[in-house]
Amino acid sequence: MNRIEKKLQEDKKLLSIYFTAGYPQINDTTDIIQSLEKEGVDLIEIGLPFSDPLADGPTIQQSSTDALKNGMSTAVLFEQLKDIRKTVSIPLIIMGYFNPILQFGVEEFCKKCHEIGIDGLIIPDLPVDVYKREYQALFEQYGLFNIFLITPQTSDERIRFIDAVSNGFIYMVSSASVTGAKSEFGNTQESYFKRISDMDLKTPQIVGFGISNATTFQAATKYAHGAIIGSAFIKCLNEKGITGIPDFIGSIR
Repeated sequence: MNRIEKKLQEDKKLLSIYFTAGYPQINDTTDIIQSLEKEGVDLIEIGLPFSDPLADGPTIQQSSTDALKNGMSTAVLFEQLKDIRKTVSIPLIIMGYFNPILQFGVEEFCKKCHEIGIDGLIIPDLPVDVYKREYQALFEQYGLFNIFLITPQTSDERIRFIDAVSNGFIYMVSSASVTGAKSEFGNTQESYFKRISDMDLKTPQIVGFGISNATTFQAATKYAHGAIIGSAFIKCLNEKGITGIPDFIGSIR
């Protein structure tokens, strides 16, 4: 059983943390992952930095720019993670844009993910139709879950198609804007969360974009299975480094 699938069976609201590989320093990647697991995080999304991250807000964009300057690349990330399963047992997901995966070679990328114990991928610019037609069999061959995003603007018909193709969870983007921390959610987001919950999809949903503190985590998980924190965590790394991780995670739940 895929680790994501197993984790989703636990009777609790899941906390997923996103960070950019190679940030703040090139060799921080494995230390951050190990620290996050130690503090009780349920899933980790490892961002593969890209020079043109269209869906990301300024905080994650800057972390990607810095990571690339530090020398992070797909090959470097795989080298850093080659022994990660000796120390870490929670689900690990690589989140990145499709261009670097294409450049690396899609099958070779999937093969490397399988070898080091990556459980899934989030590729915001890979349409579900293209995935189903061209890559689903390959991903399944290497035991990788591909996680799709929905937004408040995604039609019910499209959501149901994504639900049918999905395994693991659906990444429910909280708003139509780019990533970035918010202090609280408004009625529009709450209505959206409830609308998706009422669709009774087969695939659990985890909310991302705008989760930054205990208040937004609780609001996001009222109707969903969990929530993802990215920009706020990267700000923590920027201000306090790895030593700030315990206090940050402790403040969420």
